[in-house]
Amino acid sequence: MPRVRYHNIDNVNTDKTLKQFRQWREERRQKKKDYSYVIPNLDPDLDYLHANRHETSVTWVGHATFFIQYEGLNIVTDPVWAKRMAFSKRFGEPGIPITDIPPLDIILISHSHYDHLHIASIRKLYRTETTIIVPAGLRKKMIRKGFRRVTELQWWESTTVGGVRISFVPTQHWTRRTPFDTNTSHWGGFVLEPEIKREEGDEAGKKSDSDRLLPPNLYFAGDSGYFPGFKDIGKRFNIHVALMPIGAYEPEWFMTSQHVNPEEALQAFLDVQAETMIPMHYGTFKLADDTAQEALERMEAERRRLGIGEEQIRVLKYGETFKVQPERRSVTS
Repeated sequence: MPRVRYHNIDNVNTDKTLKQFRQWREERRQKKKDYSYVIPNLDPDLDYLHANRHETSVTWVGHATFFIQYEGLNIVTDPVWAKRMAFSKRFGEPGIPITDIPPLDIILISHSHYDHLHIASIRKLYRTETTIIVPAGLRKKMIRKGFRRVTELQWWESTTVGGVRISFVPTQHWTRRTPFDTNTSHWGGFVLEPEIKREEGDEAGKKSDSDRLLPPNLYFAGDSGYFPGFKDIGKRFNIHVALMPIGAYEPEWFMTSQHVNPEEALQAFLDVQAETMIPMHYGTFKLADDTAQEALERMEAERRRLGIGEEQIRVLKYGETFKVQPERRSVTS
């Protein structure tokens, strides 16, 4: 029986030829890059992270790995504590040592590439109570690896864990872990929202008479090229904080279909209509030819050009925690 192969919206192709790989390799030989800038580490506030049960917090571990606290749940995105990725040594130390991560309730996997799905890291984090949420096509693989509580989602599907509604949303990307499994599982991002229970007397489909204190809706964008789906996500969800990739974009003629550049990342931030953006997916591994300094400088220049407020872009250090206060919103907002 032929294996299912997944596709991008509008069937955008991310395949590259051997000739294109050779051209990239030749271009790389001619480049002189300064990799001296390393993202700083900040000592994580472990006392706070282990004691916190109510506040929304986002702590950057590195690359696409965040430790998120949301509605009393401890969540990790795309866990990678590896010291190297293929031939690339990790720049800097993980923001939180893996042994210091509080007990996890949820692990979110955006897709199966090695820099987003590191089995050894998951084994160290996983507990029998932990739920792993993966894209369509990946559940059987995780079960074979010995993980039992695995939920698989298609694009736009949702599941609820504790008091959190988790929706799987599209990206423009691809997957492969072996020469034989290209695009046999899907790829995407996640939106976290509070699962709102209506109070007695609320009428279904109507706004409550009084607004309620609610945590922000979080959007973890995973890994993506720029595509129309960002606007679709912004129409379907009321997003407050977006964790958005800005790196691994050079050479752009090669990477454009699968990785946003910093300017496209800011446009995607505007497309999803978020209030705050936290950049990620830069400066941790040498996956392409851009540097962390270049990505940050281009993002800052484009922020100014677009007139986006400086306070709307939160550039975190490894181990730094961004705490987001709840706000009063209608239950239907």
